[in-house]
Amino acid sequence: MRARELGIIIGNLPPGPNDAITDVPGVRVSSTTIIEGEGPLVIGRGPIRTGVTVVIPHEGNVWKEPLFAGYHRLNGNGEMTGLEWVKESGMLMSPIGLTNTHSVGVVRDALVAYAINHHHPDDLFWALPVVAETWDGLLSDINGLHVKPEHVSQAYDTASSGPVAEGNVGGGTGMICHDFKGGIGTASRVVNAEAGGYTVGVLVQANHGSRERLQINGVPVGEAIPNSEVPIPDIANQARGSIIVVIATNAPLIPTQCDRLAQRAGLGIARLGGAGEHTSGDIFIAFSTANRGLPASEYREEEPLTVQLSMLSNSYITALFYAVIEATEEAIVNAMLAAQTMTGRDGITAYRLEPDRLLEVMSRYGRAARNNTEK
Repeated sequence: MRARELGIIIGNLPPGPNDAITDVPGVRVSSTTIIEGEGPLVIGRGPIRTGVTVVIPHEGNVWKEPLFAGYHRLNGNGEMTGLEWVKESGMLMSPIGLTNTHSVGVVRDALVAYAINHHHPDDLFWALPVVAETWDGLLSDINGLHVKPEHVSQAYDTASSGPVAEGNVGGGTGMICHDFKGGIGTASRVVNAEAGGYTVGVLVQANHGSRERLQINGVPVGEAIPNSEVPIPDIANQARGSIIVVIATNAPLIPTQCDRLAQRAGLGIARLGGAGEHTSGDIFIAFSTANRGLPASEYREEEPLTVQLSMLSNSYITALFYAVIEATEEAIVNAMLAAQTMTGRDGITAYRLEPDRLLEVMSRYGRAARNNTEK
């Protein structure tokens, strides 16, 4: 179940056909999910509630054909590899991997190995993959290091356009959001024709926020569904963090404009009650699939001396800001609604946000579901 299917319409802009990051042409997504075992934690043996999600930014050779990109850090108690090169060059030259905190290294190395294996042996190849994390140690044997290279390859090989699996999948398998079960979520928005008709897609790995602060369309959902009704997992030891946001658009943006788009994801998070707490790693990356054919980073004799670019006038970029805010907000709600109640290590349980209960709360505050034709 997704927000829009329930009639919960967030914002004013219409979604793309899948209401997903894959509505941006060329973007593909897939996840490998690892769920094994029950009972007490035995490091190295489980229980396991984890995985990896891979976002491939275009249909060409992502390692050789860069895209303009930018990023923003709301709070830095987290990791996203490869950001120094994104910051320096303003370009994304890899897929984007999402996983748990202690598997960033293996996912990063597996992406490098995958690229090496798919390039000619004589190719002097280098890579700085972008891989981000959130912590799933409350439900999963995070110190068991259960994500392996073959899980990364499986996600890479099965990445596709179209609908995106959400909730307890891939890197989001063991995540908790606003003290409900969280995980992977996605949404998209299309700006009006006067602003170019461009698509903005967002994918989140949501593992952040507190129950009492959760609001949806201005309704204090967290206060209305307290922990006395729906228990909060291990409330005494629950750490607040984190969320990763991936933003894609086909609007012709240059790196500084991508930075500005990434920054607006924080406003979508804030509208739901997220605050970038001290222990939260809130890192956002945005890329544009326009301006294809940018030169790679190294000098080559066949490369042109100059490159013709297209850039959206900043007079029209505010519409994209709104699109990012709305899509981020909805993607987080979708992550909670798609997720199923999960019991992990030591019997710790993260309960889902029940759709029917959410609709009851929305109706009580005069924000009943709207018809799905209302975009």
